[in-house]
Amino acid sequence: MYNLLPNLSVIEASSFVASPTAGLYLAQMGAEVIRVDQIGGGPDFRRWPVTDNNDSLYWENLNRAKKSVALDLGRPEGRELLQALVRATGQFVTNFPVGGFLSHETLAEGRPDLITVRVMGWADGSPALDYTVNNAVGYPMLTGAGPEPVNHVLPAWDLLTGAYAAFALMAAIQRRAATGEGGEVRLPLSDIAIGTVANLGGIAEVLYGGTNRPRLGNAVYGLFGRDFVTRDGTRTMIVVVTPRQWANLVAALDLGQAVAAIEADRGVSFARDDGVRFEHRDALYPLFEAAIAARDHADLATAFDAGGIVHSPYRTMLDAANDPALVANNPIFGAAANPSGFAYPAAGAFAIIPQAQRRPPAPAPRNGQHSEAVLAERLGLSSGAIAALIDKGLVHQA
Repeated sequence: MYNLLPNLSVIEASSFVASPTAGLYLAQMGAEVIRVDQIGGGPDFRRWPVTDNNDSLYWENLNRAKKSVALDLGRPEGRELLQALVRATGQFVTNFPVGGFLSHETLAEGRPDLITVRVMGWADGSPALDYTVNNAVGYPMLTGAGPEPVNHVLPAWDLLTGAYAAFALMAAIQRRAATGEGGEVRLPLSDIAIGTVANLGGIAEVLYGGTNRPRLGNAVYGLFGRDFVTRDGTRTMIVVVTPRQWANLVAALDLGQAVAAIEADRGVSFARDDGVRFEHRDALYPLFEAAIAARDHADLATAFDAGGIVHSPYRTMLDAANDPALVANNPIFGAAANPSGFAYPAAGAFAIIPQAQRRPPAPAPRNGQHSEAVLAERLGLSSGAIAALIDKGLVHQA
């Protein structure tokens, strides 16, 4: 964590991945992020993976460094308290529907400079999830060998949308500082997904060629990159992106003469053009498969590292969690007093800022842990008034 946003407070009313990720990134940079949930937790409060005590490790990590207020949002009085918190704070991140009691128009009554950042499914307000948006933009039809579509397990569009939401909030705050104007920013998952496809050239590619890209398994499109198996059975990914890496790879595998023979036979040069190497992969791959299969992984890794060749063996997530370089000795990780009671390395801010002091990761809150303090500070409620709300079941204090 860093203390780059010490004067920023944000109310977050959200669930699942995208919207909580926006709040998480803001909190990790020092903002006060106050997550408001239903008493007992929202729909993502027990989402897997969970411990034996049914504590969600997913929720615990997406909500680090936040404060928690628990209200009965099923009753008008609870909804009014959330509305009052949003107006008093001035910044709001949510994935609640466009209409209803958390519409920007309703919330901005009496607070015209309010900034609302709203994560959505489709732009028309209909629901969508990362996994349904991903299949809508075509990526599962590019993954794997085919012909069946292959879903990946990373919620990429949720994570991109969460990061974009944090950026959009800061952009809107910058605009407000210059003009005094608030407003709402709507971020449909579907637009983040198809816009990213376009930014990567995908829309232009298929319209230009009039056809879909062929499925390539683990090969990298347009580059010399693929998985290979070493003599001792290690499957490793090798990707070449520069002429120097190509020359060093060919030298490390002693394939200079064989590669030169292919160049002469086909009238091409592989020295400087990624695309040419990709186009002639049918001739190159068998050479590299045989050369790599004749060497042990440790031997190859030493040679590849010396030549600046990008490579990595395939590992399980448990392998990665036990890798000292990735986790134990990585300064983004630290210890935190997790509500689940399970001690494990907790991630803080991902950025490296040499000029700023990195703070240890903070724990996630318990449901309603900060209800009393936030209501007193933000709404000016007395301890007696808050106690009355608790007695009525409108507020929960952990």
